[in-house]
Amino acid sequence: MAVTATTEFDIDAPPSVIMEILLDVEALPEWSGPHKSAKILTEHEDGSPARVEASVTAVGITDDQVLDYTWTENTCSWSLVESSQLAQQEGKYTVTPKGDGSHVSFELTVDLKIKMPGLIVKRGQKVAVDTAKKGLTEEAKRRS
Repeated sequence: MAVTATTEFDIDAPPSVIMEILLDVEALPEWSGPHKSAKILTEHEDGSPARVEASVTAVGITDDQVLDYTWTENTCSWSLVESSQLAQQEGKYTVTPKGDGSHVSFELTVDLKIKMPGLIVKRGQKVAVDTAKKGLTEEAKRRS
């Protein structure tokens, strides 16, 4: 059964900085604790990442994933192509201007291949949401 986690938050950095961070997928391990590696396999015509290979560890489970990314001026979204642990994963960041900074909306839907206790699934969701908020905010501060 797929589960979805969402959060919205503000960052004191312009949308261009947030999108620059998201486009730099190979730097994910620097600000996203669960990401152990991320490598661009192919790029879109504009040079943005298209297919990415990543290794992610959450709630004691390591997963090797291949993800397809889609970009717009203010969104970063991805969908799972293959995974050792997940049957489905869809994620999206939407970045909009708010004053001198940005408002960020994050959504992540995952479906595990194996059954896990609800408590562990909820802990994994919390890690994903906390990383989206805290990790991205800290990286934006560092880059601004």
